[in-house]
Amino acid sequence: MLRRVVILLLLLALLVPAGLYQAGVLRLPPRWDPRAPLDIRDTPTLVTHWKLARLEWQPSACLAALEASRLEMPRVPDRASDTGCPIANAVRLEAGEVALSPARPVVTCPLAVAWAMFERHALQPAARAHFGQGVRSARHLGTYNCRNVYHRQGGRRSQHATANAIDIAGFTLADGRGITLLRDWGEEEGAEAAHGTPAAFLRDVRDGACRYFRAVLGPDYNAPHRDHFHLDRGRWSRCS
Repeated sequence: MLRRVVILLLLLALLVPAGLYQAGVLRLPPRWDPRAPLDIRDTPTLVTHWKLARLEWQPSACLAALEASRLEMPRVPDRASDTGCPIANAVRLEAGEVALSPARPVVTCPLAVAWAMFERHALQPAARAHFGQGVRSARHLGTYNCRNVYHRQGGRRSQHATANAIDIAGFTLADGRGITLLRDWGEEEGAEAAHGTPAAFLRDVRDGACRYFRAVLGPDYNAPHRDHFHLDRGRWSRCS
């Protein structure tokens, strides 16, 4: 019932003429308003994923989301490519609560916003639930790399070819404890991983990432991903 009411309100918000909407005849809270900029600090709603998707085909909406969320991420100049590896609508991914190593990688603006939402609404809550503390830093294996998927000759371009993906190898907790996918993913069988263990934490991180990234590939996907999570905002959806 609640879902139907929400959908009805959203449809009304889209159909009401702009003048009446702005005049306050129908006004929704910003986090429920499909016209309002995405603010990563807001608790996610049914509208959040639509707003996140909009960032990909409306660059101005992505910049508005950064501004609304008070995220300062320097823009990277667009760069054309005759090899299928252009850089467009990209920023330097600045650390929030979680420092990135190496620091300030180049990513698309939508990926940067997705990372900020994942960090705030999935990664840190998972760490606090399992270990009673937050994550201090994350180690990544790169973002931009002009290559095909699995470096195959004649294959399709990887999302890394346009800086629309990031590979995460592990995390460091606030107390300095390190957790890596290569060592800790197989600590226990996935279904048997006990709460409070690195294995259970990593699986919750994977599940949380699937809410904000289109493709999340990890050790359960295939051998090439045995040591990292591949996170991207590409066309194809996969959570493995």
